[in-house]
Amino acid sequence: SIPENIALPCVIYCHGNSGCRADANEAAVVLLPSNITVFTLDFSGSGLSDGDYVSLGWHEKEDLKCAVSFLRTNKQVSRIGLWGRSMGAVTSLLYGAEDPSIAGMVLDSAFTNLYGLMLELVDVYKIRVPKFTVKMAVQYMRRTIQKRAKFDIMDLNVVKLAPKTFIPALFGHGLSDMFIQPHHCDRIHEAYGGDKSMVKFEGDHNSPRPQSYYDSVSIFFYNTLRPPQLPASGSNKLHVKIGTMTNESLFFEIINGLRAAKTDAGSSSTNAHGFRNSTTSVVELLSESANQLSIKNDNDLVGFPLR
Repeated sequence: SIPENIALPCVIYCHGNSGCRADANEAAVVLLPSNITVFTLDFSGSGLSDGDYVSLGWHEKEDLKCAVSFLRTNKQVSRIGLWGRSMGAVTSLLYGAEDPSIAGMVLDSAFTNLYGLMLELVDVYKIRVPKFTVKMAVQYMRRTIQKRAKFDIMDLNVVKLAPKTFIPALFGHGLSDMFIQPHHCDRIHEAYGGDKSMVKFEGDHNSPRPQSYYDSVSIFFYNTLRPPQLPASGSNKLHVKIGTMTNESLFFEIINGLRAAKTDAGSSSTNAHGFRNSTTSVVELLSESANQLSIKNDNDLVGFPLR
């Protein structure tokens, strides 16, 4: 049991696209034995929360703001840290730039900017569509998102915010990650203004993280959150299976849409009619993906107490 007069630090776990609050199992296993509590939520449009869409970090930071505000009113919570994975890491960076009171952040597989990542994925997955066609389609999607979701995908750029953020941060990234390549982590880490360290490990975007990485996370949060020592009360061991993330479905829909456009393109470089068809196909498919890039505010919050 926890004495009523003792406040414990808390880490808010921010899941990735196609994830949910259950992904915080990995944080619970690592942090609870150190007397650090864990708080997790389903971002709007994910898990059990209302909302039909996600915005890959832009509006999710408002959900995170609600979680932080809630914890600030709890007298049993002392320092607050953030642990984000993929979209959740971007969300943490976006929010951290606005709230310097956060004690520390773990940032796993963040991307630098949304627009650049989308163009990069076309090359990574060898989608043979003319670049000007892709750029036209992305610009169309940009306008659609601005109209429906009320934000500009060009503004979703954490590299610009990194030099102005001074929260201690631990960056992590898989060496074989071809979805969000390691150079994204390198660029953010290089630009970051606060105390920082970086851990690279074997594995791809969705691989289970190695124990050495979790050891680094545990030490980092112990140093930044400074949890109190509590009297031992039975076993602190947790037996929770840590699952892997699902693929980032939104990006894969974009990729598959571009692949489909290749089939329709035909001789688009020499035939005006073919060009129109191929462009329309890309635009329509990216537009469908754009429908997912909006969000409604939601406060479906769940916490992991220390037991």
